[in-house]
Amino acid sequence: MESYLSEYLPIAVFMAIAIVLSAAFVISAFVVGSQKPDIEKLTAYECGFDAFDDSRKPFDVRFYLVAILFIIFDLEIAFLFPWAVALADIGMFGFWSMMVFLAVLTIGFIYEWKKGALEWE
Repeated sequence: MESYLSEYLPIAVFMAIAIVLSAAFVISAFVVGSQKPDIEKLTAYECGFDAFDDSRKPFDVRFYLVAILFIIFDLEIAFLFPWAVALADIGMFGFWSMMVFLAVLTIGFIYEWKKGALEWE
């Protein structure tokens, strides 16, 4: 039983060091950092709303559209990395399968572009 526990000792030491360093960084940020918000820091950021307003206020659907488009194209990249690594093993079938996948995404992108989904008014 002791041999099993001794294998976990480096992990426990690593976790303890990580927790201590993380706490030290957070505490030092509060001690050293200045807490003086100015006009620029309190202005609307990304979403276009005032920083301290009613959180239940409805907002424009375009924000959801941009988020969905980002997720779609981000997932495309997430599929490209493993495909590129395994390309030598999967052969021509894997290559052409990915080309079909990219073609479908490209057609979708062109459709969104033509419909004006990427235009911010």
